[in-house]
Amino acid sequence: MLREERAKQFMAFDALKGLTEALKEKEREKLFSQKIERSEEDCALISSAIKKLERGQTVYITFYDKTNYSSLFGQIDKLDHSSRFLIINDKKIFFDDIYNIDYKDSPKTPKRKKEQAEIIKNRTYLCIDMKSFFASVECAELGLNPFETNLVVADGSRGEGTICLAITPKLKSLGVKNRCRLFEIPKHIEYVVVKPRMKKYIEYASKIYGVYLNHIAPEDIHTYSIDESFIDATDYIKNSGLSAREFAKMLINEIAEKVRIPATAGIGSNLYLAKVALDITAKRNREHIGELSELSYRLTLWNHTPLTDFWSIGVGTVNRLKGLGIYDMEGVAKADPTFLYKTFGINAELLIDHANGREPCLIKDIKHYKRKSRSISHSQILPRDYDFSLAKIAIMEMTLKCVHDLISQRLIANGVFVGVGYSKNTIPPTSKSVKLNLATARYTELSKVVSNIYNEIVAPCVPIRKLSLAFTGLVDEGCEGYDFFTDIKAVEKEKQGEKAVVEIKYKFGANAILRGTDLLDGATAKERNKLIGGHNSE
Repeated sequence: MLREERAKQFMAFDALKGLTEALKEKEREKLFSQKIERSEEDCALISSAIKKLERGQTVYITFYDKTNYSSLFGQIDKLDHSSRFLIINDKKIFFDDIYNIDYKDSPKTPKRKKEQAEIIKNRTYLCIDMKSFFASVECAELGLNPFETNLVVADGSRGEGTICLAITPKLKSLGVKNRCRLFEIPKHIEYVVVKPRMKKYIEYASKIYGVYLNHIAPEDIHTYSIDESFIDATDYIKNSGLSAREFAKMLINEIAEKVRIPATAGIGSNLYLAKVALDITAKRNREHIGELSELSYRLTLWNHTPLTDFWSIGVGTVNRLKGLGIYDMEGVAKADPTFLYKTFGINAELLIDHANGREPCLIKDIKHYKRKSRSISHSQILPRDYDFSLAKIAIMEMTLKCVHDLISQRLIANGVFVGVGYSKNTIPPTSKSVKLNLATARYTELSKVVSNIYNEIVAPCVPIRKLSLAFTGLVDEGCEGYDFFTDIKAVEKEKQGEKAVVEIKYKFGANAILRGTDLLDGATAKERNKLIGGHNSE
């Protein structure tokens, strides 16, 4: 399995609306950055790489451009070794400003060999996580210590059954489980309930990202979720003169000082070990910093249980391993690979490598990874039990929202999925997928398909509590086709109208323009437009 295929396992969770934009804005704020001083060893590696460059070769180069680091992908138009510069896409880059060079695959160099050569370099990764992030943010806003405060982040207006998005470390120490429901917190414990504010959490995540950018270039940071990031700290540790633990401690202390959020860290010789060091080893350490190499991983965690403590291993995997008589990572590492591949298919390679503490994937592989199949989806838990008609209003609002997402991303879909969940203790969920004859992003067409599926699968007399919708098989809008009977003028008129609506919403807010159906009883779009990740944004 090539590194580019392994990158999928490290892809970020679905980002909250606005998070990516906030992080990019923080990068722009850091544009006027200082040039990083390279070690003699790194300078020698870059010089060696430059000597191998050829005119017409396709490369991905990171370089210092007067005030900041930039990256450029393209063919080398000119290469002047005497004057020590090259030109890519009309951009002149001096050799002394080059920070990194990645080569595009060459038929002369087998891809597997290139990958093996690239990871020979000893690397040090950090995986840093904010402790009880949402709850810690609320404590920071109130001037409280999350280790001494009983605080819950939950929307109390939704009733005692609402799920707690986060609880403070103090509540965890009292035995309260994270992601519990309000009524599950013991009655004898006094605590404060704070309504979630997703925009505030994104603001804090951006500040934390800014701390990383004080020391690390964006291409060496991978934001895994709003409160967790991977960092390739290899070159920065060398230049700082600090040990890996000291470097991690410096970042944690700076986050605590500037953002007032407690953090933990895992250190590993690859991305997997850094993640496991964070999830398992750091919990045993008073400094909340875990550190693993392939050897220490085998010595200390091979017999660790339960296996579900290890990243990417779920209950289903554990049960199938038990069926093979395997109960720990040592058992996986020493098992006959034939049986593992027969049980897990191609994913057995990841399981075997991880059991031995191996993971060749690099952060740049994650950043270059492109999903093979894409979809746009929305789901919602309704505020109360809805009947057939009210839920249909909501699903049609979701259809329009998905259509606008298609338009803003210049995509069209050739498949539709509709799922319906019913009130508790009634009947199982129902769903159906349909493939379209022609890919489209037109609301008039997609709304008909959604309506037909909904009418077909919904039990009309059973109260509905959850709705799911997805447009699948996405391709570029330039691939759109029409049949002989299509009214092209009508299609273009509809497109222009919806594009205008999307532009207005982008500029003035999602509620700047609404449809009459958004004001009907049962409509949820107006309120949901105020949410981020399904929760209060302000």
